[in-house]
This record gives sequence, C-alpha cells and structure tokens, in this order.
Amino acid sequence: MSTTSGPRLLALALTVGFTMPAVGGSLRYAEDQAPGIINPVFTTTMSEARVNELIFDGLYTDNQELSSEPALVASSTVDEDRTGMTLVLRSDVYWHDGTPFTSEDVVFTIDAMKDEKSLSTEAGRVQWIQNAEAVDSSTVRLVFEKAELRPEDKLYFKILPKHKFESTVLKRSDPFRSRPLGTGPYTLDRYNDDNSITFTAFEDFREQTGIPEMVMREVSDKNYQAKLLLYESLEALVRVLPRDLAVLQNNRKVELYPYQTNSWWYVGFNLARTPFDDPNVRQAIASMVEIDALLAPIGTGEILSGPFVKSSPYYNHKVEPWSYDEMSASSLLEASGWLREGEFWTRDGEPLTLTLTAHQSVESSQEVVINLQSQLEAGGVRVEVEFLDEAAWKARIWRERSFDVILSQWSFDRNEDVWEQLHSTGSRNFGQYASQAVDELLSRSRTTTDPYEKKAALRKVHELVHQDAPMVFLWTLDSYAAMSTKVSNVVIHPFYFFTYVREWRMR
Repeated sequence: MSTTSGPRLLALALTVGFTMPAVGGSLRYAEDQAPGIINPVFTTTMSEARVNELIFDGLYTDNQELSSEPALVASSTVDEDRTGMTLVLRSDVYWHDGTPFTSEDVVFTIDAMKDEKSLSTEAGRVQWIQNAEAVDSSTVRLVFEKAELRPEDKLYFKILPKHKFESTVLKRSDPFRSRPLGTGPYTLDRYNDDNSITFTAFEDFREQTGIPEMVMREVSDKNYQAKLLLYESLEALVRVLPRDLAVLQNNRKVELYPYQTNSWWYVGFNLARTPFDDPNVRQAIASMVEIDALLAPIGTGEILSGPFVKSSPYYNHKVEPWSYDEMSASSLLEASGWLREGEFWTRDGEPLTLTLTAHQSVESSQEVVINLQSQLEAGGVRVEVEFLDEAAWKARIWRERSFDVILSQWSFDRNEDVWEQLHSTGSRNFGQYASQAVDELLSRSRTTTDPYEKKAALRKVHELVHQDAPMVFLWTLDSYAAMSTKVSNVVIHPFYFFTYVREWRMR
C-alpha cells in the first residue's frame, strides 16, 4: 500500500484540480477525458456513453439479468407477423425543463437519426424502422423494414426532446451539445473551473435516485486516478489498471467490482491506401504481431480472432487468432513482389512503410503502440507513430479517413451489431472494407427472425473478416471497477456502467 504523506498527497490533489474532502452525498468519478459532446445521436466515446446513461432514457433498458425491460414504455403490442409494434408510453415522464414527454419526441428522435443530413454516428440503431408515427400523445406506431423477432432489444437508443430542436437535421455544433436535456435520473447542473462536470439528481424523476450528486472529474493521467481514490478525492474508478489492482484490493476503504464488456481492441488498415489494399500485405503484417507480448504489459484478457467476444453466441471458435509466423509473413510479401533487402522489405526501391495512429486518451494505447512498432520493425516494416487528441481523431479518422493503420477499440451493447464497422456502407467502417459476401450475411443477420440463422450468418462473417484481414483482432480485456466503500448497493452494467446508478446509495 502507498505510504504517500499527507502534505505530498495534498499537493498531488491540488495539481490535478481537486479538493480533498468529498462533498456530502456526492459521488466523484474519473474519466481520462471529459466528453467532447453530450448528445446521444453523436456518441463516439465511452465517456460520452456513460454521461448519456445519467441524463437520457431509452424506450427500453436492461434489467440486472441483461434482459430487456420497459423504461419509457408502459405497454407494447407486437403485430402477429412481427413487422410492426405499438408502444404506449408512460404518463409520469418529464423532460428536465418540466415539459411532458410525448410520442412526438420518440418519432422526432427516430426521424432525426435516420435523416442523412444529421450524419448521426448512431444511425444504424434505427435503420431497421421503416416508419414511426405518433398515433396520439402517448402512443407510437412503429413499422419495421422486415419481421423482427425481439424488437424491444433494439429500442435502447436514447430519446431526444423535440422542442429543443428546429428540425430533424441535427448538428454536432447545436447548443444542445453543452446544454443537454433528458428524462434520465440526473440533470447537467454546471461545468466547473477544473474541467469537471456536476450532475444533480432530477427531482421529478419517476423513481427514487439514491445519490443526490454525481461529479465527473477529468484526470488524464491514470497513474493519479488510483491514488485519488485511495485518499478519498474520488469515490469511483470506471476501470482499474492491472498494476493498481493489488494495492486497491488490499485497502479496506475500497471495493473492487469485476465486470465483463463487449469490447475488443484491433489494428485497422485503410484499404483505400496502397499497399494496404493488398490482402497479402495485411495478412503478412498480422503474422508479424505477437499479440501475447502486446497484451502482457497492460493486463489480462482473451485474445480474439474476430469481431465478437468469446462468450458471444456469434464467436466462431473454429477460427484461430493470428499468431507470429515469420515464414508466413515472408512468403506473403514475396508473393506480392516485396524483397527483404537489409533492414526493411522493399518494392521498387521503396521500403514498406506505415504510420501507426492511436487516440491519445485510449487507456494503455501508448504501451501497445510502442511495442507494436518494435515488433513490426523487427519484421522489416518501417513504422512511424502518432497520437491524436479527440478533435483530430474525429476529423482525421471519422470524417476524412486519412490514415494508414490505426490502433483502437470498439465497445458494444449485448446486441453486438457490427454492421457499422464491417458493412461497406457502415458509418464506422473507417478502413473502407467492402465484401459483398459479408454485406449479404450482415443483412441476413439483421432481417432473419430465426436465431439459429442469425448465429450461423454472423459466425460466417467472423470467418470471412478474419481471412480478409481488414483488421487484426487483438483482445478483450478483463475489467474491474473500484468504488469507495461509502458507495453501496452497486451493480455495474458491463456495457454502459451507469445503467443502474439510480439504485446506488451513499453511506
């Protein structure tokens, strides 16, 4: 356990903008970076997704067994042929400004997300809905593109207040981004001078909320986060670094909470750039990577061969992960006209060169990038590295798709919908991967009402994407959250973290 003295600790706390004592009834948690935007239609980071859980509601949510249960819905009826659904909304729901929640808000949200001019990063969540109509103020009629086996499992997207927008064309620059309005358990109270954000329990929320105030603290250096929890300048850490597990586990004022995530790390290629449009080159680079050695310094987890975690019914266990194979890498590159001359592979006198780009706020990305650079250079690839901040990442990767190779991660809810990442028209398909066979399988997985057909289709997607290697799938990490023992009744949602926060209590 740390032996940091009181004066040194106080200096540490002040360095990162904290006062020592906790505010009565307040829970302070740390994020590596404050949310860039608070609008669930444009969510791109987990810090944004966590804030969304505090402020907004979906029509449905997960219960603690991870089964769908109504949130904003009082009752529902699915058509006999399963191509439509009628929702009756709760009558006790209000927006944070006191305006009653109505069916018009639901229809507006769906139409705005579907509006191509909105450029919503979450548009795929509503594309399966052909039409949404407000029958009356409390009734919504949905018509689906195809029959849906369990439509409630797809109605988790957050609902926006129609009265705060002028049209269904939403923009990232809308004032709403910093003054969000929801129906959830917390309202955004204020932005503080230390770049923290204070959220206050919504007095008119339909259920009792146990913690009156939540404070999101930005602490970019994760080395400080565990110290701040130990010395009571924080009450919660979303994820504990492996090196901090032992010291936190041995502290009687801290409780660790293990949780599983549907998230995976990957190395992604830009297939619109030479030479990464050549599958031989991609597979060769994949064969130069020692995934075990990349994982060991940052934690423990399961190494993956495709776009699902191993506990998923869609994971294809017959497909082996990429492993280090120097001979295979050499054969693949030679087949594409590359020659190993001295330190690097060359073709037409030019060395095989790439720039490896990572988001600077992605936890442990620097260790992984540096080790990956060393592995690839040992394999004969010249590698330059760069780290982008949030604004540059969204501009370069999301919009311009200007990169060679990226290190990143994806997180999913339990629907595990990889359409946006792997379909040729997907909004998150940064690498511009296009496979007619994969497109057809993804479409089948979305439209079939047969769970066995869906499983077979997605397992085939797993196999084909592994072979095509638009990405090198790395791992899913084992995760632990840490809480002060002052926080009780804690249950953590594995995908969004704060789904059950209204049930938490402060001792």
